[in-house]
Amino acid sequence: MKNLSTNYLKKGTLVSVVAGILLVTSSLLLGKISVFLFFNTDLGKIADTFFEYFTYLGDGFIWIPIVLFFIWKQRQHLVLLLSTISLSTILAQGIKNFVFTAEPRPTTLITDRSLIHTVEGVELHGFYSFPSGHTTTACCIFLLACLLIPKKWIVPLGFTYALLVGYSRVYLAQHFPLDVGGGLLIGSLSVWLSVFLQNLYNQSLKQLD
Repeated sequence: MKNLSTNYLKKGTLVSVVAGILLVTSSLLLGKISVFLFFNTDLGKIADTFFEYFTYLGDGFIWIPIVLFFIWKQRQHLVLLLSTISLSTILAQGIKNFVFTAEPRPTTLITDRSLIHTVEGVELHGFYSFPSGHTTTACCIFLLACLLIPKKWIVPLGFTYALLVGYSRVYLAQHFPLDVGGGLLIGSLSVWLSVFLQNLYNQSLKQLD
């Protein structure tokens, strides 16, 4: 079994890390509330509906059909997938619960609710803001696709998907752009660590042959 080719993964990681660093840096320099209010703009009813449902593409449940697909078509890369899911969850939830414990979300930290655009029917969370778990998941899926679908279009299409999931979290007033940037960085780290583990597994199989 050959080690995984990382050509498109490197490109996908580059844009993800650059975007993550820009979001984190701008939030630290300009203030995370100011950057949030800049992006949290009412774009109309169509955008409200679109982002209300598109955000589910970063929900943890999205892993279920992906796991089933890997079992069916990519069984040789199950270590990669399971490592990605495990590491991204441990890193994101570990930071949420033990590093930035109960970090307040926008609707908790910003006292003047009239400044915030919200979407009717969307349940707003109050704490455990950093990092964005949805963005972490979307970034992981994007980079896994870069690794396993060696096509030129995968980077722009996948990055657009990851960014839209991240932006949906800001648009729905669930996260700060700072949290989205953190999610992109954690997702990138998780996938690269998982590639390392998959390659170790592949090498161990060769030694057993």
